[in-house]
Amino acid sequence: MSIFDFFKREKRGQGQIGILMDSGEGIHCPGYTSLADNPEIFTACRKIAMLISSMPIMLMENGPSGDIRIRNELSRKLDIDPNPDMTRRTWMEAIVMNMLLYGKGNSVATVRTRKGLLESIDPVPAYRVSIMPRQGGGYIVYIDGQPYDPSELLHFVDNPDKFYPYKGKGLTVVLSDVANNLHQASETKKGFMNSKWKPSIIVKVDAMIDEFSNPAGRKKLLQDYVQSSEVGEPWLIPAEQFEVEQIRPLSLADLAISDSVEIDKRTVASIIGVPPFVVGVGDYNQDAWNSFVSNTVRVIAQEIEQELTRKLILNPKWYLKFNILSLMNWDLMTVSEVFGKLSDRGFVTGNEVRDRIGMSPRDGLDELRILENYIPYDMSALQKKLVQEGDE
Repeated sequence: MSIFDFFKREKRGQGQIGILMDSGEGIHCPGYTSLADNPEIFTACRKIAMLISSMPIMLMENGPSGDIRIRNELSRKLDIDPNPDMTRRTWMEAIVMNMLLYGKGNSVATVRTRKGLLESIDPVPAYRVSIMPRQGGGYIVYIDGQPYDPSELLHFVDNPDKFYPYKGKGLTVVLSDVANNLHQASETKKGFMNSKWKPSIIVKVDAMIDEFSNPAGRKKLLQDYVQSSEVGEPWLIPAEQFEVEQIRPLSLADLAISDSVEIDKRTVASIIGVPPFVVGVGDYNQDAWNSFVSNTVRVIAQEIEQELTRKLILNPKWYLKFNILSLMNWDLMTVSEVFGKLSDRGFVTGNEVRDRIGMSPRDGLDELRILENYIPYDMSALQKKLVQEGDE
């Protein structure tokens, strides 16, 4: 990113929220900070990144009867060792976090090869990347000021810009106001808890008393009549000069901060596409989790699948695919019931069932088996129980 782009970004303030300070008279916003510093937004984006980084990447091949999984050096490289400096999970999480948060909808990675073979895929930090339109159409990616053609890089996009579809814009503008409200609530709560104006007891004192006219005198009155040396010791005060009242100080519930924070957290969850319980609102719900995986996580994973496939795979019958089923939250009873029925009908083998529930394979369970009463439709009339005595 050039210095001019940096100042433009600071001027626009996109992807930033206010830092709230207490000046003694109130709480205000004198500056800006990144959306990545907002706990709710960071948590929601990282949850998506962690899930995608935990899914296996499979190399698939189109076949006449369906797609099959291929296991070779290329599939191993992408699924286990795409970068020598980090694990595959860390590598994928860095790509997704750049795409969702740090890069404002754009994540760029360079590709290194050696003797025609893939050696490493290196995610580029977002602050080093600038994307500019090219005269005549298309665009150029600048990394540390050096231009690159998009065909030389991997460019993952989230939420395409309405003017430049090849460039992502993320959700920074949409989330800015909500993030500002959450930060305002956090600072208000902190300022309220640290405020000294929360007395639990008020003592009315006759203003004509000379000792009450200065701070030292008021402190002496408290020591003489109010403060006790032991817990439970009664107070002895002049009835004609003192009146003691107990009050309930202003609480956070009176400020309705909790309600507004919950609304803002739900808004953040809705915009990013995560269940509310991910950002600390409500209880866990299995159906909401599976819907989140099937929609939000799947869509972002497909962007990564398609970019990796079109830039790295030369064979037209091959493509890359995430195992999205590995993220679905199914209890053991459901898995056993579903795959047990598939095994009874000859759709899966016994070892495939054992693998799905985390058990090691066993000899003799690689054959497709079927119950004896499951027969082809055109042979349904030839069952022995339907053949009358004397009939062939």
